[in-house]
Amino acid sequence: MINRRDLLTRCGMGLGALALGELLAGEAQASRAVNPLAARQPHFAPRAKRVIHLFMNGGPSHLDTFDPKPALRRYAGQILPGDTPTTERPTGAVLDTPFKFRRHGSNGIEVSEIFPHVAKSIDDIAVIRSMHADVPNHEPSLLLMNCGDARQIRPSLGSWLVYGLGAENQNLPAFVSMCPGGYPIQETQNWQSGFLPGIFEGAYLDTQHEAVEKLIEHIRNGRISPGRQQAQLRLLSELNALQAGPAPDPALDSRIQSYELAFRMQTEAAEAFDVSREPQAVRDMYGPGVQARQILIARRLVERGVRFVQVWHGAGQPWDAHDDLEINHRNLAGQCDQAIGALLVDLKQRGLLEETLVIWGGEFGRTPTVELPKEGLNAGKVNGRDHNHYGFSMWMAGGGVRGGYVHGATDEFGFRAVENRVHVHDLHATILHLMGFDHTRLTYRHAGRDFRLTDVHGNVVNELLA
Repeated sequence: MINRRDLLTRCGMGLGALALGELLAGEAQASRAVNPLAARQPHFAPRAKRVIHLFMNGGPSHLDTFDPKPALRRYAGQILPGDTPTTERPTGAVLDTPFKFRRHGSNGIEVSEIFPHVAKSIDDIAVIRSMHADVPNHEPSLLLMNCGDARQIRPSLGSWLVYGLGAENQNLPAFVSMCPGGYPIQETQNWQSGFLPGIFEGAYLDTQHEAVEKLIEHIRNGRISPGRQQAQLRLLSELNALQAGPAPDPALDSRIQSYELAFRMQTEAAEAFDVSREPQAVRDMYGPGVQARQILIARRLVERGVRFVQVWHGAGQPWDAHDDLEINHRNLAGQCDQAIGALLVDLKQRGLLEETLVIWGGEFGRTPTVELPKEGLNAGKVNGRDHNHYGFSMWMAGGGVRGGYVHGATDEFGFRAVENRVHVHDLHATILHLMGFDHTRLTYRHAGRDFRLTDVHGNVVNELLA
């Protein structure tokens, strides 16, 4: 239990310190207990300082985006030769891609016609064609990709990075997760802090809203003037001086720290999220629509020192093309391709790409075989692909990544990763390495043992490093 005096005292500890300017960002000697978001040094010199994770939730088809398979055309309509791995739902004959692939860049890397703007920056991109996960279901695969564990409550990648590095900007959340129209599958678990202190959890924004007041609720105080807020802070500071706080309560600490961050955000957040402040030429480069706006916001956030920005395509699982794959993927790629291409060019022009790691992908890929309809599913259509965790593609750019490079391969039909296989744990180990961490040493003591993002797994994929 905690009494009212204790509550005021502990609130004052944070907000009063804010009013007096005692929380100074970037000072290495700042105690984690005083300011858990103080910037800290990683284990070794990092290649990247911040991350933009473009999450195509639902599972984009690698076979229709970044992993061309001519065998699909030769065997279209035929039963796949050899044994077929077990998938979530029944599948039938081989389904050819409806899209053309073209070679791009100095190394002639093939990219689908639905991503022409991304393809222009392929010399800055490392395509991983040999990703694999554990199971063909959205929920565990999302948790594995985001938190390193498909079943247990674990901290997300963004939370681990903020825990390890702190924040560069104390007036904005260090970890932002944007998803227009609502939550993806598994909702807030995708950006949870797990057993880490709550201050390291991602801050969710519904980017379907354009007005800052709707994008960030209660960003402005309509009832109390700034002068009165300062008077309150002074009072809290005086109360804090009267009595020391009790033993730490992590839940209460997290709540107080969130209030402190909300107060600080009044000074900078409205400007950071307002893309109308960008020159018209920049907005035209990113294009129209929600995807363009939220991807441009992502650039504005990392430019202002936000550590980890996750950009989800939309609520639910939009890339989950069990039917009408051609329509689904063409439309969704059309919504984001120009903006993603612009992001890569924009970051490079501003000198930010070298220190910003951009990641693209979903929780798994799709099968080379067509999904068979059944009662109540797919409405009798036979033009989509089932989930495929055995082999899929992701790509990374900037932040110390080897550009113009293709790593690994799936089999002839794109069903299984067979060459230089990369598990999600390996991907996480590599991301942490680029951010300056030995993934085996970035740990947190919980329930009697030291936990890490990669658990007891993971190897850095050195071939992906520049």
